[in-house]
Amino acid sequence: MTFGSKRSETEGKGDGAFAIAGCQHPHISIFIEEMQAVGHACAGIYDEGDQTLARKIAEQYQLPFADSVTELLANEDVKFIGSSAINNEKIQIADACEQYGKHLMLDKPAVVDRAGLDQLEQIIGRGKIQIGMLLTERYRPAVYTLYDLIRKDELGQVMSITMRKPHRLRPDTRPNWHFSKEQSGGIIVDLLIHDFDLLRWLTGQEVSEVSGRMGKQILPEYSEFYDTAAIQVELSQGTIAQLYADWHAPEKCWTWGDGRIFVTGTKGSAEIRLAGDPAVSTDEELLLMMTHEQALVEVPLRAPAASVTEDFLRRVRGESHDFTHLDLLEATKVTLLADEQAKRVKFLR
Repeated sequence: MTFGSKRSETEGKGDGAFAIAGCQHPHISIFIEEMQAVGHACAGIYDEGDQTLARKIAEQYQLPFADSVTELLANEDVKFIGSSAINNEKIQIADACEQYGKHLMLDKPAVVDRAGLDQLEQIIGRGKIQIGMLLTERYRPAVYTLYDLIRKDELGQVMSITMRKPHRLRPDTRPNWHFSKEQSGGIIVDLLIHDFDLLRWLTGQEVSEVSGRMGKQILPEYSEFYDTAAIQVELSQGTIAQLYADWHAPEKCWTWGDGRIFVTGTKGSAEIRLAGDPAVSTDEELLLMMTHEQALVEVPLRAPAASVTEDFLRRVRGESHDFTHLDLLEATKVTLLADEQAKRVKFLR
C-alpha cells in the first residue's frame, strides 16, 4: 500500500472535514454516522483493494468516491481520517496520516504484531497527530453504568470479571484476509482488544499476567484460523478475570453475538447482557445487579457524556476526554501478549 509523497501539513484541530481511507469492515459506519451527527462533512472514501464494501457505504451515506487515498490525504479541508483497512495495513495508514498531519480514527485492532506496535508507539510519541480506536464498548450505556456502579463502590471490591463474546461466523460472507493470522491478527487480537481495554478501565488496574488457550476445530482449509479463545488474567491489585471468545454463535441466535459481562464483588454482583435477553427483550442491553441487602434488580442505564467519536474529538481539541493514547497502547500491548502466550490446540473433526 502506497500513498505518494506528502503535499501539505495541517494542524487538524477544531472543525474540518473527514475522509475514509481503507474500508474493509462495516464498523467504520459508526465513525461516519457520529462525525456527521456533530456537523463534520465527509470529503470522500477510498480503498486500494476490494472496493465492494467501500462503494456500498459510499452509496449508503452519499459519500464521494475518491480516486486514491493520496487524494484524500492531500485535501487541506480534511482534518480527520477514519479507517477500517485490513488490520495489518492500518499502521501504514497511521504513518501516512502523520506525514500529512491528519488525526486518525481506526477500527480495532490498530496493529496485529510487535513490529506494528513499535511503529505505533513511535508515531504517538512524536505527538504530531491524535489516534483513536473504535473501542465502542466503553460508550455503551450498560457498560458505562457498570463502570459508575464500581466507582461508587456499589459492588464492593471487585474480585472477578468474566467476559464472554461468541460471534456468528458465516464463513462464506467473510473476505479471505479474515482467516489470515498475518492480516487479521487472529481471534485474540481481533476480538479481545475490547475486553482488555474494559478490564483496565473498569478496575483501574493494569494486567500483570495472562495465560490461555486458542482452539481450532473447524475450517481445515484455513490452517492459521483459530475459532475459540479462553484467557485467564491476573490484574495488578489481585482481581482475576476470564475472557472468552469464539466464532460459534448459532445461526438461529437472535443476534450476531450474545455478549455477556459478569462482575463479582465483595458487596454484590452484576451481569450485563449486551444483546438483551430473548426471554425479556432483544432490543436493549440489560444490566442486572444484586447485593447482600438487595435481591436481583434491573439497573436503569445511564448514557455516557460523549460517544466514542465525540470523545476523540475532545482529545483533539485538548479538552477533557476519556480514552487516551496510553489506553490505546496498553490495551494493545496486553492483547498481543495474550496472543503470544496462548497455547494453540488443534483438534479438527
